[in-house]
Amino acid sequence: MSSVFLHAARPQPPVPEPLRDAISIATALAARLAETANARDQAGGHAAQEREWLRESGLLTLSIPVEFGGQGASWPLVYQVIRILARADSALAHVFGFHHLQLAGLQLYGSAQQQRRLLTLTVDERLFWGNALNPLDKRVTASDSGDGYVLDGIKSFSSGSVGSDWLTVSAWHAPTQTALIAALPTRQDGVTVQADWDAFGQRQTDSGNVHFEGVALPRELVLQAPAQAATPQATVRSQIAQLIMANLYLGIAEGAFEAARRYTGEQAKAWFASGVAQATDDPLVQHRYGQLWLLLRPAQVLADAAAQELEKVFRKGALVTARERGLLAVAVAEAKCLAHKAGLEISSQMFELTGARSTSAQYGFDRYWRNVRVHTLHDPIDYKLRDLGRFALTGTVPEPTAYS
Repeated sequence: MSSVFLHAARPQPPVPEPLRDAISIATALAARLAETANARDQAGGHAAQEREWLRESGLLTLSIPVEFGGQGASWPLVYQVIRILARADSALAHVFGFHHLQLAGLQLYGSAQQQRRLLTLTVDERLFWGNALNPLDKRVTASDSGDGYVLDGIKSFSSGSVGSDWLTVSAWHAPTQTALIAALPTRQDGVTVQADWDAFGQRQTDSGNVHFEGVALPRELVLQAPAQAATPQATVRSQIAQLIMANLYLGIAEGAFEAARRYTGEQAKAWFASGVAQATDDPLVQHRYGQLWLLLRPAQVLADAAAQELEKVFRKGALVTARERGLLAVAVAEAKCLAHKAGLEISSQMFELTGARSTSAQYGFDRYWRNVRVHTLHDPIDYKLRDLGRFALTGTVPEPTAYS
């Protein structure tokens, strides 16, 4: 039984004809990733071959504007692809999503000339981007030099950095007490990426430490200079990131739900006291699935609504206001909170429905919970709930930060 049923009851925005292939390509790629997802999760490390499949799929140019040679896809479509991939392999979906986050950063921070140069280069050379950008982490410093800056330090949790071609980087500039944001080739002299990510979940996100030792950063690669005030447009990047997380959680929840549903229909045994021959006919099992369905459906609806809102704000460019950006943060927080709950609850409660046999390592069902648990620790949900409560009480929108 196909997981397509998860979307049959949910109206989808129309997808332009040239981009419909993205869904079919993502679906086929997800099926291919699913074949080895359990074994690769157990092995950990760098999924070099699978990343090449992503590169060969053409999906790396999905969000790049047509004028630079990309496909010009909307954000709702990009998020739909992330979710499709996450059902099968949330680690590779994370790498894919963060690649597009870096491309969004180029459009939000970069000048017209920088965008044209770097986005066109990404299409022409099929580049993979990784993340070394976190303005809250001040361990990478930028020192002034004659023709730019020199970077030194270490950046942790750099998703997609292992195996990447370019990075977006943040560095602390002590004289101005602000951070700069830049783009940099991963193979630049002085840049070293360590494949040392060893969490119990999301084991192939390539989120290693990146070391910078006397790295020359030319001014033409600085996207946001020190002391340059962030505009409402620039702060939309954090919302793109947060909604990537929400769709990863949701994709994991959908994958766990589908795995449990398939197992219940094909392998689970009816409990002896249930009075039925098939587990799917057990009223208590049906009741439990109903409860999980009601965790999943509202999360899907709010994630899709937030994606539509993000698309509107993103396309306004420099015209977006602080209030519009704040209302987007509310929509994204709503989606993320429900996706967080759906992911954790479904990946845990599925075992109440599948039973002891389903804990066999051959199925790897535990990876759904491990992956979503690691992911949902990226930033505390309590602060999202606080933001939503404050908005409900006073109409105050969240202040722009790296997480809100």
